[in-house]
Amino acid sequence: MTTSPPAPARRDGAGAVIGTPVLRVEDPPLLTGRTTFVANQPLDDALAVHFVTSIEAHALIRGIDVDEARAMPGVVDVVTAADLEADGGAPPVPARFHGLPEGTGRPVLAVDRVRYVGEPVVAVVAETVALAADAAELVVIDYDPLPAVIDVATAADAETLLFPHTGTNVLVEASGGREEPPDLAECEVTVELTTVNNRVAACPLETRAGAAYWTDDGRLVQYASCQGVHPVRAALARHHGLENDQVRVITADVGGSFGAKGGVYPEDLVLGHLARRAGRPVRWTPPRSTDMVGLGHSRAQIQAIAIGGTRAGRIEGIVADVTGDAGAYPVTGPALMRNAGMVLPGPFDVPAVAWTGRVVATNTTPIAAYRGAGRPEGGAMLNRAIDAFAREIGMDTLDVMRANVIDVADMPWTNPTGLAYDSGDYRETLELAATAVGHDAVRARQARERADRSTVRTGIGWAGFIDRTAGLPGDDWGRAELQPDGSLELLTSSSPYGQGHYTAWAMLAAERTGIPVDRIRVFHGDTDVVPKGPVTGGSRSAQRAGVAVAKATDELVEAARARAADLLEAATSDVVLDVERGAFHVAGAPAAATVDWVAVAASVAGGSAIPARGDADDDLLLACESDGIGDGPSVPFGFYAAVVTVDTETGAVTLERMVGFDDAGTVLNPLLVEGQLQGAMAQGVGQALYEEFVYDDDGNPLTGSFLDYPVPGATELPNFEVNVVSYPSPNNALGVKGIAESGCIGTVPAIQNAVIDALADRGVRHVDLPLTPEKVWTAIAETDPARHHQVRLGR
Repeated sequence: MTTSPPAPARRDGAGAVIGTPVLRVEDPPLLTGRTTFVANQPLDDALAVHFVTSIEAHALIRGIDVDEARAMPGVVDVVTAADLEADGGAPPVPARFHGLPEGTGRPVLAVDRVRYVGEPVVAVVAETVALAADAAELVVIDYDPLPAVIDVATAADAETLLFPHTGTNVLVEASGGREEPPDLAECEVTVELTTVNNRVAACPLETRAGAAYWTDDGRLVQYASCQGVHPVRAALARHHGLENDQVRVITADVGGSFGAKGGVYPEDLVLGHLARRAGRPVRWTPPRSTDMVGLGHSRAQIQAIAIGGTRAGRIEGIVADVTGDAGAYPVTGPALMRNAGMVLPGPFDVPAVAWTGRVVATNTTPIAAYRGAGRPEGGAMLNRAIDAFAREIGMDTLDVMRANVIDVADMPWTNPTGLAYDSGDYRETLELAATAVGHDAVRARQARERADRSTVRTGIGWAGFIDRTAGLPGDDWGRAELQPDGSLELLTSSSPYGQGHYTAWAMLAAERTGIPVDRIRVFHGDTDVVPKGPVTGGSRSAQRAGVAVAKATDELVEAARARAADLLEAATSDVVLDVERGAFHVAGAPAAATVDWVAVAASVAGGSAIPARGDADDDLLLACESDGIGDGPSVPFGFYAAVVTVDTETGAVTLERMVGFDDAGTVLNPLLVEGQLQGAMAQGVGQALYEEFVYDDDGNPLTGSFLDYPVPGATELPNFEVNVVSYPSPNNALGVKGIAESGCIGTVPAIQNAVIDALADRGVRHVDLPLTPEKVWTAIAETDPARHHQVRLGR
């Protein structure tokens, strides 16, 4: 094991850079406004698009009157599903999974029924954003309301069906682990728990956005705020009946996503139709209020888990049942349910695990991926069960974890659900976390508060977890091109939206070439330039796109070494690259003649300047490319501890400390790792203490703005105590593991367990997320006869 000690940040990025804290090259343009988002993409004569969305959660559409809107000055077009059908049809959004019931596809514009508030029904195209919004107010939709299905727990048995032809609201069922669930009745102790993993909204800084136009030769060009241009291109080509090369998709700066922009939305598919009808470019930049119900939500599971074991703390079996919310259409909900089961039993050696699950349709915003995509849900379920088991047998949760953590001698280890864990010393890392948080000192403080009957109580909560990273299908691609001035340009299939790919990929190339980071440019996000690529998500990028860039650069170095050998009049085998100086020389004679990258560039194509990309065949360029293929996913792990105080008179929770120990495999840049972990921890705090997207019984959103959907800011967050351990993965050439989502997995259950720990002596055994003052106070009141009387009276 190695750890990443703090070191001063570097700006130069010259010489050996891997593992050093090089400052992000992406930040200066972002901080100074030298950026290109979809909203400020230069498009001459672009029209504005506004979508009229449903105000009903569930209703039949009896009629749509757009005449007044069409007649409004400045309005160019008003389009319904019927108009698209008259134009030749508009297929539904492509399904992401096989095995879904027929007829449950998501229409690009609602046809005869709406299934959630926010579903697009009509598209208005006008000269300005304001005109389009005003015209949208003139569209009249005649709704015939239907009962809404909102409650995930009862959706499977509800009389109202979102897709009546299927005969059920259950869209997908699955299971994993043992075919025959373990008989926990044979265990000395069995604990059963039902917990709610709350629905959250992703809330990236940039909302969804898109723009489109058609070229004179019939190509569709579309700008997208997305997580990968090639999956978007494939969806657009399929929708419009085009070949892939007839569609060009471009993305540049993306203001966050967290998984929610991982696929196309109905509005994305409509833009091409609108641009064709208008004969002009169109642009769509929805306001926050639209995106709060239009951009996919996530989490939203009810989890029933049973855990059995001995009174000495040994866990012998786990049986879990997950009911996941799909929302109105099956987008990503099925994957979240499966991922939650897959990560059981985390970093613990539990011999018998079985899980079952189903995903149900409800009249709510469809569920999408969100930082972790099911693995945080599984980690929360597991760690709440372990904590409840520990309390049942009267042991400290930390000691139960110690009794079950996987030993390093057993690694690599395959869990009962079939996931192979590649590397790590889990026990040592757990002990490091226990020491760092001062577990015994927190327990002593807690004991004093209880003895003094303090109204403010301290709690400590633990969470141990694993993650599966680079588990999404598809290979990444990279290319390294030497430029005429001796600088380097890297092309990558990865599609960054805040991760720091430009910095990391430049560091990989700098390490191999000796060319400073500030002389290495990175390019992504254009299907006409980058030939292929998957969606960027699931913490895959360093393991796939990073490997591709590294391999391409290695090959470039070898090609350059041969050219340098010619210039040095030496055998290629006798020439070496001094990466500290960025120059080639004959081995054993570093003080003799050298050839730097500028000289190598000048030697290309017979000494002439290197042609611009596309102006010459690759054999006339000094350029190499490679795919990023691994031997399977990596499995990072972590142990988190949260220390909280709870005001028992108000229910207010204060997060005092958040201590995390995370395995990142080989660390490319500790600043990037720390930034990813802090960001994920912050979002975990949001889910644990503040965030929940709520609907009333009729399906009306009650938390549709930041006025009533609180997101924590700096004043609500502690200084996160981030600690990184490094157990390189054998499954990729760099030894890296994904780290971007781990903070979400460990933070939520650690905080939840800490709050319950603080109130354990009051008889509180469980509080569902988020742990708002109201929920915490109510949980306390239900164990206090005097306060329980107030709760029942509604005081």
